[in-house]
Amino acid sequence: MSNKQLDVQIMGQSYILGCPEGGEDRLLAAVRKVDEAMCKIRDAGKIKARDRIAVLAALNLAFDQAEAPSPSATASAAVADVPEASQERLSQLLNRLDHVLEQDGQLI
Repeated sequence: MSNKQLDVQIMGQSYILGCPEGGEDRLLAAVRKVDEAMCKIRDAGKIKARDRIAVLAALNLAFDQAEAPSPSATASAAVADVPEASQERLSQLLNRLDHVLEQDGQLI
């Protein structure tokens, strides 16, 4: 099976992605989901760094996949409106991620 390359944009940045023949629709749907999740977080205005936005979007999408949430209560839709206790927990998780990402450069 050969791979095809697709040029896509996520949050305004271009990416060239490899895709198996026949998988274009699934890949484009995934790109749309990721783009929407990242733009929603960015537009909430609390987080500016692209890597942190990407990590939060990935966590939100994984959470949505792991738990079949109701349409009105998805994690990605609630980023801007999470309760204060959840915001504190999210802040702690981001700090831990930052710490791990800082250490990652030391492993090379």
